Amino acid sequence: MSPWPKWLQPEDPQAHLRLGRRGEEAARSELERLGMRTLCANYRHGRGEIDLIVRDQEVLAFVEVKSRSSESWVRPAQAVGRQKQKILSDTALAYLNELGRPAVAFRFDIVEVLFAGSEVREVRHIPDAFPLATGRMYR
Repeated sequence: MSPWPKWLQPEDPQAHLRLGRRGEEAARSELERLGMRTLCANYRHGRGEIDLIVRDQEVLAFVEVKSRSSESWVRPAQAVGRQKQKILSDTALAYLNELGRPAVAFRFDIVEVLFAGSEVREVRHIPDAFPLATGRMYR
C-alpha cells in the first residue's frame, strides 16, 4: 500500500517503466541510424546502470537515455546532474575494467526522447554531453 493519498498516485505505476523502455528502443534506433553499433544495453554494476553502450567508429559511447512525455518542466538532459554523472562514470569504468582496461577513447552521450501521447515526437542525440566525473581517471 502506498503512503501517498490516492489522488497523488499515478493511475498506472508501471507507465514510467514502459515509457523508459520505449525511449531506449527509440534511442537505439536513432543511434544505429547514425551509424553506431550497439554493444550492450542496460549494463549494471553496483548501484549504476548504463542504458546503452555503443561504438561510434573508434570511440566507445556510454549513453544515458532520458524519456519525457512533456518538456513543461525542464529539458530531459538536465536530469543528468553531478550525482548521476558520478554514478555513470563509475559504472563506465567498471565496464572498461571488465574488458581488461583497453586503450580506447570514450565519451558520455545523452539521448533525449520526447513523446506526444504514445508516439515518439523527437529524438535528440547529445554527443559528449559531460566529461568523466571529477576525481575519476582512466589510463
